[in-house]
Amino acid sequence: MHILLSNDDGYLAPGLSALYEALRAFAEVSVVAPEGNCSGASNSLTLSRPLTVSTASNGFYFVNGTPTDCVHIALTGLLDRRPDIVVSGINNGQNMGEDTLYSGTVAAATEGFLFGVPAFAFSLVDHGWAHLDSAAMTAAAIVQHYQAKPLPGPFLLNVNIPNRAEVPGGLADGDSDAAGAMRPWRVTRLGKRHPAQPVVQQRDPRGQTIYWIGAAGAALDASEGTDFHAVAQGQVSLTPLQLDLTATDQLGAMHEWAELHV
Repeated sequence: MHILLSNDDGYLAPGLSALYEALRAFAEVSVVAPEGNCSGASNSLTLSRPLTVSTASNGFYFVNGTPTDCVHIALTGLLDRRPDIVVSGINNGQNMGEDTLYSGTVAAATEGFLFGVPAFAFSLVDHGWAHLDSAAMTAAAIVQHYQAKPLPGPFLLNVNIPNRAEVPGGLADGDSDAAGAMRPWRVTRLGKRHPAQPVVQQRDPRGQTIYWIGAAGAALDASEGTDFHAVAQGQVSLTPLQLDLTATDQLGAMHEWAELHV
């Protein structure tokens, strides 16, 4: 299996290195990641300037662009052959609910999915990298499970892993033979958040008002079946995503409204 690995925290991020080590035990892994942190970059492509690709001492490629740039470049010219899957992560912090619309981690996986390549986005729920090795083992176990039991067609799977070292007994929707990675999996839907916290205003040294985007809001819908609920129970959340943004339940009303146009 050939895996294209990327992220949004940058090629020096601990989450990328940990996931690379876990995946290369059973697969060929090509790393193409951003030069710096691109959290919140979403699916942005850099179109206003050329991009450069450099090689780190460990063989990782890094791009002076966004996570989407990295995967796009990798799939359209950088790599000698097409990967079997695209893996993004491990992100330093959760990507649940509406986070998925902003996330560079999810965006890197999404770009693979847009090219017809099965894709996984992995995130560690709490910031700070606690129990990262355990999370990397869990992510690798999920990829190995797919390798043994492939899902039909291309897919985009968003995975959030609680910061836990212990291994709960028993399995839920997933299984694993990887030592230390046997924790319950739950197939979930996206929950919902409250609006983000207000912006933080400060003054720069020249007296200009500057603004920091506020922290994400608390969970609004963390009911059973959501990603928020699963991780609160210490379970790994697996959410299949789709990209069709059509509001199908509004099509009928829109047809009627459009017909009123004179």
